[in-house]
Amino acid sequence: MHDKSIKLLNKAVADELSAIHQYMYFHFHCDDQGLSLLAGLFKRTAIEEMQHVERLADRILFLGGDVGMKPGGDVTATNEVKAMLECACEMEQESIKDYNNWAMECAANADSVSRKLFEDLVADEERHFGQFDNELKNLKKFGKDYLALQSMERSRATSAGAAEE
Repeated sequence: MHDKSIKLLNKAVADELSAIHQYMYFHFHCDDQGLSLLAGLFKRTAIEEMQHVERLADRILFLGGDVGMKPGGDVTATNEVKAMLECACEMEQESIKDYNNWAMECAANADSVSRKLFEDLVADEERHFGQFDNELKNLKKFGKDYLALQSMERSRATSAGAAEE
């Protein structure tokens, strides 16, 4: 009865797993470059995507399905911050489009709970997009100075911690 919803929910799980892997990859590289603020944003977003997987899995199991745990795509390898932010914006926009469509499909199949879940995920993905887009705008507006300020902030925090010892 809910086969279509289970299929769509599992597609969302695959997308969310891909996002987790991608954002953790970006987190590692931003952290390595001393960009703690961006590293933290990518890590927090990855954790929120993990929570999405949990919500989707709960719904799939409730409907009697099995949760597919295979990511939907490969990690895009880049160390360049602008490319990371552009990739993140693109991923979030794609999720927003898909989840809106899938919410309508679930509604058409008389599954209002899955519809609402997708609508709730859209709100989260829109917020993620807004955060990444804001960072991208700051980078475009301030250039490499924006990244230098983040690196300096990390150095200051590290120095302050060492001074307290």
